Amino acid sequence: MSVIFITIAVIGLTGLAGAVLLYVVARRFSVEEDPRISRIADLLPGANCGGCGLKGCRDFATTCVARGNLAGIWCPVGGQDVMDRVAAIIGVAAASVDPLVATLRCNGSCSARPQRADYDGARSCAVMAAVAVGERGCSFGCLGCGDCVGVCGFGAISIDPSTGLPVVDPDRCTACGACVAACPRHLIELRPRGKRDRRVWVACSNRDRGAVARRTCSAACIGCGKCARTCPFGAIDIADNLAYIDPALCRACGKCIDGCPTGAILSTLPPRPVKPATPQANETTHI
Repeated sequence: MSVIFITIAVIGLTGLAGAVLLYVVARRFSVEEDPRISRIADLLPGANCGGCGLKGCRDFATTCVARGNLAGIWCPVGGQDVMDRVAAIIGVAAASVDPLVATLRCNGSCSARPQRADYDGARSCAVMAAVAVGERGCSFGCLGCGDCVGVCGFGAISIDPSTGLPVVDPDRCTACGACVAACPRHLIELRPRGKRDRRVWVACSNRDRGAVARRTCSAACIGCGKCARTCPFGAIDIADNLAYIDPALCRACGKCIDGCPTGAILSTLPPRPVKPATPQANETTHI
């Protein structure tokens, strides 16, 4: 029995000595964390979405304190309010950034792009893009499997069953960029929400020549340049048979929409009032 007790005592003393040694080493080499990191981390939404370009909210807080400024750092989920409070903790001025929203650059609905093939593989845009052009024949358009829906952590994207295309809810979208990274055809762009939520964009990414593009999608941009010639602000460029509207130059006047012959330009502008018809010269007006 004495041997057992001696063994237990030796093991216990060894463990105690090890614990004391670990405590001394931890105290000796400990690094005090700046308390501002925890304060900033508590302010952040905790989504860990990666929209800021960092590994998570804790890394975001650590980076803010380490740099001592907010240059190039932005939390898309928290927005301006959170960034103002983070800036106050660090003691710097917060930059003002225009809110962004995910925007689909494709208008190839079911009616515009009739189905031309049956795909029996995994219902994933990434898989379909790797093994096939898609069910609708357009090698540039949305595949409609909903990879963007699956990665959105805020429920901001859904598939419209009537068009087969993703629909973004701007009130839920935080512009984290997860859907942008998930789309294998790079059809989703983060664009400024615009003043009073008014924005105009080319909902097409087809770079084929006009006649070829129209054969696969009736709503495709044909690169005719009418929109560019109509724009009074020089906000539209034509490159690779495709028009692109620069959101920094666009004033959302809507003139390009009227000039597009295929309806490839979409907007969130309110409907224009219908002008009353004027009586013809040969018509008699009764009073």
